[in-house]
Amino acid sequence: MEALTELCDLIAQNPSQFPDKIAWICNRCPPSESLLSGSPRISRPQLNAILVTARFISKCGNYNDIRPRTIALDFIRAIPASFDQSFWPNSFSSASIASFYEEFFGYVCKATEYYPDFKSDVARVTGDIVFAAVNDRFGDLGISRAFLSALSENFPPVVPLDANKLVSSLLDGIEFALPISSSPKGMMGSNSSSQSSPISVSNVAASSSSSGGVDDANSKAIVVNGAGSHAWATMGTPTGGDRRGVAYFEEELVENLEKQEIAVKLISHILDKSQVDPNLLERVHAITKDQLKSISSFLKIRKRDWTEQGSLLKARINTKLSVYKAAVKLKITGLSSLDSDGKLSKKLLIGALALLVEAAEACVYSVWRKLRICEDLFSSLLDGISKIAVTREGHLLRVLFIRFKPLVQTTCAQADTWASSQGAMFDSVLKASCKIIEYGWTKDPHAVDTFIKGLATSIRKHNDYEEEDVKEKQAVPLLQLNVIKLLAELNVQVKKAEVVDIILPLFIESLEEGDASTPGLLRLRLLDAVSCIASLGFEKSYREAVVLMIRSYLSKLSSIGSGESKTLPREANTERVETLPAGFESIARGLTNAKLRVDFRHRLLSLCSDVGLAAESKSGSSGADFLGPLLPAVAEICSDFDPTVDIEPSLLKLFRNLWFYIALFGLAPPVLKSPTSVKPNSTTLNNGGNTSVVALQAVGGPYMWNPQWSSAVQRISQGTPPLVVSSVKWLEDELELNALHNPGSRRGSGNEKAAVSQRTTLSASLGGRVEVGAMSTISGVKATYLLAVAFLEIIRFSSNGGILNCGPNSTASRSAFSCVFEYLKSPNLMPAVLQCLMAIVHRAFETSLSWLEAQICETGDAAEVRESTLDVHACFLIKSLSVREEHIRDLSINLLSQLRERFPQILWKSSCLDCLLFSVNNNPPSGLVNDPSFISSVRSLYQKVVREWIIISLSYAPCTSQGLLQEQLCKANTWQKAQPTTDVVSLLSEIRIGTGKIDYWTGTKTANIPAVMASAAAASGGNLKLLEAFNIEVLSTAIVSATVKCNHAGEIAGMTRLYENMESVDDDSEVASSAPGPGGGLSRLITGSFPQPTPPKKQSFSEILLNKFVRLLQKFVSTAEKGGNIEKSSFRETCSQATALLLSNLASDKKPTAESFSQLLRLLCWCPAYISTPDAMETGVFIWTWLVSAAPQLGSLVLAELVDAWLWTIDTKRGLFASEVRFFGPAAKLRPQLAPGEPEAPPEKDPVQEILAHRLWLGFFIDRFEVVRHNSVEQLLLLGRMLQGTTKSPWRFSRHPTATGTFFTVMLLGLKLCSCQYQGNLHKFKLGLQLLEDRIYRASLGWFCHQPEWYETNNGNFALSEAQSVHAFVQFLLNQRMDVYQNDLKVQGQENGSALLNMKDSYHPVWGSMENNAVGREKRKLLLLMLCQHEAERLDVWAQPIRAKESPSSRPKNNSEKWIEYARTAFAIDPRIAFSLGARFPTNSLLKVELTQLVQSHILEIRMIPEALPYFVTPKAVDEDSPLLQQLTHWAACSITQALEYFTPVYKGHPRVMAYILRVLESYPPSRVTFFMPQLIQALRYDDEKLVEGYLIRAAQRNDVFSHILIWHLQGETCAAEQGKEAVSAKTSAFLALLPLVREHIIVGFNPKARDIFRREFDFFEKVTSISGVLYPLPKEERRAGIRRELEKIQLDGDDLYLPTAPNKLVKGIQVNSGIPLQSAAKVPIMITFDVADRDGDPNDIKPQACIFKVGDDCRQDVLALQVISLLKDIFQAVGLDLYLYPYGVLPTDPERGIIEVVPNTRSRSQMGETTDGGLYEIFQQDFGAVGSPNFEAARHNFIISSAGYAVASLLLQPKDRHNGNLLFDNAGRLVHIDFGFILETSPGGNMRFESAHFKLSHDMTQLLDPSGAMKSETWFLFVSLCVKGYLAARRYMDGIINTVLMMVESGLPCFSRGDPIGNLRKRFNPEMSERQAANFMIRTCADAYDKWSTAGYDLIQYLQQGIEK
Repeated sequence: MEALTELCDLIAQNPSQFPDKIAWICNRCPPSESLLSGSPRISRPQLNAILVTARFISKCGNYNDIRPRTIALDFIRAIPASFDQSFWPNSFSSASIASFYEEFFGYVCKATEYYPDFKSDVARVTGDIVFAAVNDRFGDLGISRAFLSALSENFPPVVPLDANKLVSSLLDGIEFALPISSSPKGMMGSNSSSQSSPISVSNVAASSSSSGGVDDANSKAIVVNGAGSHAWATMGTPTGGDRRGVAYFEEELVENLEKQEIAVKLISHILDKSQVDPNLLERVHAITKDQLKSISSFLKIRKRDWTEQGSLLKARINTKLSVYKAAVKLKITGLSSLDSDGKLSKKLLIGALALLVEAAEACVYSVWRKLRICEDLFSSLLDGISKIAVTREGHLLRVLFIRFKPLVQTTCAQADTWASSQGAMFDSVLKASCKIIEYGWTKDPHAVDTFIKGLATSIRKHNDYEEEDVKEKQAVPLLQLNVIKLLAELNVQVKKAEVVDIILPLFIESLEEGDASTPGLLRLRLLDAVSCIASLGFEKSYREAVVLMIRSYLSKLSSIGSGESKTLPREANTERVETLPAGFESIARGLTNAKLRVDFRHRLLSLCSDVGLAAESKSGSSGADFLGPLLPAVAEICSDFDPTVDIEPSLLKLFRNLWFYIALFGLAPPVLKSPTSVKPNSTTLNNGGNTSVVALQAVGGPYMWNPQWSSAVQRISQGTPPLVVSSVKWLEDELELNALHNPGSRRGSGNEKAAVSQRTTLSASLGGRVEVGAMSTISGVKATYLLAVAFLEIIRFSSNGGILNCGPNSTASRSAFSCVFEYLKSPNLMPAVLQCLMAIVHRAFETSLSWLEAQICETGDAAEVRESTLDVHACFLIKSLSVREEHIRDLSINLLSQLRERFPQILWKSSCLDCLLFSVNNNPPSGLVNDPSFISSVRSLYQKVVREWIIISLSYAPCTSQGLLQEQLCKANTWQKAQPTTDVVSLLSEIRIGTGKIDYWTGTKTANIPAVMASAAAASGGNLKLLEAFNIEVLSTAIVSATVKCNHAGEIAGMTRLYENMESVDDDSEVASSAPGPGGGLSRLITGSFPQPTPPKKQSFSEILLNKFVRLLQKFVSTAEKGGNIEKSSFRETCSQATALLLSNLASDKKPTAESFSQLLRLLCWCPAYISTPDAMETGVFIWTWLVSAAPQLGSLVLAELVDAWLWTIDTKRGLFASEVRFFGPAAKLRPQLAPGEPEAPPEKDPVQEILAHRLWLGFFIDRFEVVRHNSVEQLLLLGRMLQGTTKSPWRFSRHPTATGTFFTVMLLGLKLCSCQYQGNLHKFKLGLQLLEDRIYRASLGWFCHQPEWYETNNGNFALSEAQSVHAFVQFLLNQRMDVYQNDLKVQGQENGSALLNMKDSYHPVWGSMENNAVGREKRKLLLLMLCQHEAERLDVWAQPIRAKESPSSRPKNNSEKWIEYARTAFAIDPRIAFSLGARFPTNSLLKVELTQLVQSHILEIRMIPEALPYFVTPKAVDEDSPLLQQLTHWAACSITQALEYFTPVYKGHPRVMAYILRVLESYPPSRVTFFMPQLIQALRYDDEKLVEGYLIRAAQRNDVFSHILIWHLQGETCAAEQGKEAVSAKTSAFLALLPLVREHIIVGFNPKARDIFRREFDFFEKVTSISGVLYPLPKEERRAGIRRELEKIQLDGDDLYLPTAPNKLVKGIQVNSGIPLQSAAKVPIMITFDVADRDGDPNDIKPQACIFKVGDDCRQDVLALQVISLLKDIFQAVGLDLYLYPYGVLPTDPERGIIEVVPNTRSRSQMGETTDGGLYEIFQQDFGAVGSPNFEAARHNFIISSAGYAVASLLLQPKDRHNGNLLFDNAGRLVHIDFGFILETSPGGNMRFESAHFKLSHDMTQLLDPSGAMKSETWFLFVSLCVKGYLAARRYMDGIINTVLMMVESGLPCFSRGDPIGNLRKRFNPEMSERQAANFMIRTCADAYDKWSTAGYDLIQYLQQGIEK
């Protein structure tokens, strides 16, 4: 129900926006047909819907749809059916039904006020439903009564006819209850009849004997004695005409009384709603008269006379009095319908008045007067009396006053004795009196005068009852006191000078001559009354009262210390200490007249001065007791005094005197924070010790006096002007000060002793800044004076931070520095005095800082006050830089620097920046125009401050700082000022920000974080490529962006003005042509002011534009979600215009609806997140900076939306949070060959772009954090929410390598936020921040769960920024204090919540079970620090690969214990971190041993981590048949290359290992395993259990291509032993014998379709291969024709044949003319070109592909080399390196037969040399154009990237025989190596290894690579950089590459015939080297290969021997 109610209230604010929601609510209501069906049953949801519908129409008066009103009306019609319990839901209680009725009719009654038609419809139904309830006989009477009870509170309209019938029926029921006689025997009826109707009454007589219905005015005399001593002589005996006794009332049933009350209330409502028949009115008067007459009888009955007692009696009394209360209201309602001018009306009114007064007196004297209902009845009676008073033009006033005065006196005689009643009856009398007097004064003032004076006579009555006992004597003062209070309150509420002039003289006369002239309670009450009257502000009465009170105070002061003071009553002291001071304060609070406030201020200050002087002259007494009570009044009268205005010297002297005595008497609150000792407060008169001692204690505390006085002194300080009395002579004459205090004139202490004491006190108040000895030239009174100044200024700053009171017409706050600096402007100050004044300024400033720091945790309004205070002080200090006095300028700079250091947020205060920028060239005061040196020095000072200010602000928050600068330039343009002037231009033009070297700031500034700098570039508005290095000129970009903003703002303003002008013309024409109607509808519609029953108005232009931009932005979002491209310029322009519109609406008086505004603001914040591209985010940062800079009040809203959007990207897994494997970069692309896991489809969008968008976004967040960290807890908590959501699950982050810098920047922001717990503003949230910090550490360590990766964005600046981001995080970790937590834990161990942080064997919410969080935290931090340092060094190498000099590592050397601790800590957090640690330090034996032990001891916990395999699957474990190998059954799958290692002989084909390997291979698609077919063939050598064979057969059945490639490799592997070598081993023989069997098993396993494909594929290529045998006998010149003949014979059998070397290429035909026989010493190899098409591409896209069919050559070694090259190519592509490799296809098809792909569009270097004599440099110029041309440079770049790629491959494979015939160049300039007959340890010439370079880099190659010829050119550096990065990337997958080669060791390939090929291959990876060492190794390798002599020598040998061109 609560949710429905909130929805209803929301809809009611703007119903036109939510028609669907209204329809939904209406649909939940019961249908009208079911309601009117006769016996409906309503469910709870339907009841709730009905209530909400009624609530809606009661709150919305302008809704045109009638459906909600129809639903409510239908339910009203169905109410008679609701009197049956079956109508309601089951278990719906009577109380719930009653509550429903009451709430429903409350809404209906309110709705009838809005809708006239609805009111008419309800009125027609009301009578019927009320009759149904009244006459209900068959339903549940409780329900019908509940309904009537609800109607008695909220009665709907009713038609007149039904009103008469209802009143008649209800009167019949009531009259049946009225008595015929007072005898109980006359009563009739039975209890059973009471059930006949919900309100029928039948236990009393039927009618009254009264016939006329007219009250007898004289039926009872009203006689009230002033003292009220014998008003009721016989309480138990009724008097007058009504004598009903207790028996009569006891016969009434309480239930019937309740019914009677309902009936009376209903009649009253009906009379209010409708006119009724006069005869019925007569009956109403008769009944109400009888009820009023019985009130006195009822209330006179004594409690003991009742038979019932206790709760039963109380219930009866309450019910009966409720009936009387209803009857009184009905009586008054009936009287209001009388003819006010008729005689009968007058008689009725007088009679009613008598009855009301009599009843009211009965209430006053009743024993039940303490009951709340009795008080309410009394209030109703007096309300009736006051209403009668205002009838008949006041003709009844005199009669009324005669009867009313005794009632007032009677009440006053009783009121104060009723402690429990809170004076309710007295308040009722006061309220009625005020109403009567206010009305009577306009009609009959003489009667009012007589009435008031008659009451006032009670004050001066003497108590002559000496014979009476003491209790009787006290009655008279009680009456007097309350009458005084009544008269005073009358004056306050009536506020008429004439009434005051009547009463005040009586009060003053009583005070001066009567009983009140002597101390006593009466005098105190009179003084209170006089002060109340004076506070009304009537000048005459004010002056009389104030003079009297001041005279009274001084008279009391004069008597203190005299002999008679000991005999004075207690009231005398009360008058001085409490009454008179409270009166003064009341006057000060109440006066509003400015003239009187000035007068009273002067009088009070004069009184204080007199009091201080008088107290000074009294020996042995304390002046604080005299002056202290007056301080609250002084504080109040000074509360609106502006201390900065010029005032008269006389008033200033009074202020000085006041503070002089405040300091002297020790009344000021302590100004030092360290109290000396605690002493009890005192307000007695006997604390008159030495005033110097008192003043000294006042400095250090504790406070000795009333705390209210301390508060008053603080308030006084806000309204006190500077105590500089003379502008020429700073101090007054010595004699004048001595007149205030002359310690040498008494006590015998002497001037010097007192002076020393005062100097000591002054030094203490200054915090020891000035030594006592330095004050020797300052006299005692001057020291006291300075002490007063110190107290004033320090307290002024401590009260509210140093903000002064402002005048009534002032809206701007002013800094208290304007006061404290006044002292420093006085000329000719003594050095000691100046030193003291400077110390006072510093002490005041420190106090202000303390106050501001104390407010740091405040939020809301308190935070706004704090920031406003800071703003005001900073602006004043900035303006003070231009004052004439140099020492003030220096002081201002000093204080401003301190303020900026303690509260950096002022750097980004717009007002402060305004002051700075626009003060540089402000015109100097006219008096200084002729002083150019001063003007120059001031401007120079401002320039220095401005420059420093801007540089510092840019170093912390460059985005916001630039936004503010742009705003200032916009303001200058708007104000049409000549800004920026030349000075400002010169200042700003020198300031730059960017990724280059910045001289302005160094270290760990926020601007050094790359993400922040990228955001700063975006915020600047410059069109920059953020991935490239940039340097922004702050001024130029600010001017451009400011111009853009101004243009957009101008566009919006211009369109708005045009539209408004057009609208005004339309409005004029509409007004001329239409009837006038209610105005202001459009403005109300715009502002959302609802409800109002007005027709719909046109939308404002702002609304139209807002909606337009909302649709445009939604369109951008829709386009992005569909994968479309967003045009950057269009999106930026739209967002900029929308932002300008929002800001213009903020400044406009015509506000748009909050919904439209918030929707556009939300879209501006969310659109960049939806689009998630760097361009969109760049626009986002620009407009967000614009918003928060131009409208800081939107800061929290913008940040809240951005945080929500950030959390949305987490939920939707975007950018930094794309946690799916396919977004992991290299790790995903290299699956499953080199990385474990199933292969994943590539992502639709480039994940790097979204990560870069997050990086920009994050920079803006950090910028905002720096801005708000000190001044906005709300925004810090929003950032905390963002970080909580970010770090909630560490696995939510993307593991893409390019996310590294962004990730650690997020963590850096988190640690920065957590550091705020030590800065105070988030101290309340310390525990939560500590848990957040643990989460950050957990997430940071979680980043290292995965193996380290590389990624290249082809942009050195990005790589460098990644390294810098991690360095920034490392630097922050290093700067954090390691002992912060230890110190906190000592405290928190004793605090609540310490269980989370420091309990042994506790469970931590982040880290889980742990022994000691402090120790564990330090270990985790050290581990994180080490890992981050390593990562930073890695990234730094990648970013700067050719920085040959190895930088010293910042990491300390780790001993063995350290490495073990790292491993254990990492494993405890997450075992994957430990394995990543092992991968980062692969040659660390200590680490490996420890990890092995950890794996073996926690084997069951890590079965899902493939990286753990090497630590327990070892040759040793296989030899020992370790039980740990049993876990392989459940182990996660590893990569294919890792699995290959376990096929090697050292693992001996262990069954469990083999089963695991084959399970891994089975888990991957056969197409992925096909690549490693040679290795799988070799695995058959060790396949004793036939496991590998079984896998191969199964995989062949699953995939045709796999089976074909397998068969070809099996055929190619079947070869005889070479001649001249020893016979093959038995193992090899068995292996070779197995291969044909496996082949046969595979073929046998084919199904018919697979067998057909196999036959056609193999037959086709067998025919092509056999051509070589046909050609062999032919002469060479006929061989080409022979090839053509043979090719023509071959037919293509099917369209599914493919090239064996490239299964993805389908053969579409043979180019019969392409056959070429090749040279060979043995058989005839041939080259044939096929027409092929991609299997998954367009079948009509035919391309040529040539293949060489070799016969007589073993191709298997080429296959191995090209496997490694292919793996390297995959690695380079996955890492993003721009390196080129071409692993052409090679496939052995039979022994010494194979197919080799021809590299297309290439020619060998030898062929190129045959056509030209030049080198590569010249050839490239011939082919691609001149040097520097685009084609040449593109070709050169292609050559570089291919040379670098093959350089890395050559380093690893060591291919030899690199003559120019084996080097190909394609038509794009790319290099391709072919022919890998000599690799690894083999080389031509009997392995002589003549080619000593690791790769070929001949002279003509270096000409292209290095035009400089000295390894200094950019192209050479690019080549080396690529080589280094390629080598580093290959090292990451060293094991996979080595395992691929390792499996071929026993294959019999020549490359394994000598040496240690595997060991040397591993050495070439240099695993023991760090990344920087490996990079330097590669650099040296490149330098070594550079034009090496052996390379040139080998080319010469080949030229000489083979004729191969050099």
